[in-house]
Amino acid sequence: MAAELEEKTDRYEGLLADALDAAEPAAPAGTPLAEAADDCLEMARSYLDDGRHFRESGDPVNALASFSYGHGWLDAGARLGVLSVPSESHLFTV
Repeated sequence: MAAELEEKTDRYEGLLADALDAAEPAAPAGTPLAEAADDCLEMARSYLDDGRHFRESGDPVNALASFSYGHGWLDAGARLGVLSVPSESHLFTV
């Protein structure tokens, strides 16, 4: 079970990092929607950092949860239309 958790945590960390690289704000700068996009990206980055911290602290369960929540922020931003993401990709559910 520990090996499965480690593999899944590795995979989710990589997915979140790749998704952050692929996501871009979709709204014009200075608009409320651009602020929402920035918030989504900042939350995803923060959860990526938190997950890495939990991992280094020997807490893979919270690391995996952090990576999952971070990705959820990106998916939400993409579904709301405030983030532009690749449509032909395994990184997003849109």
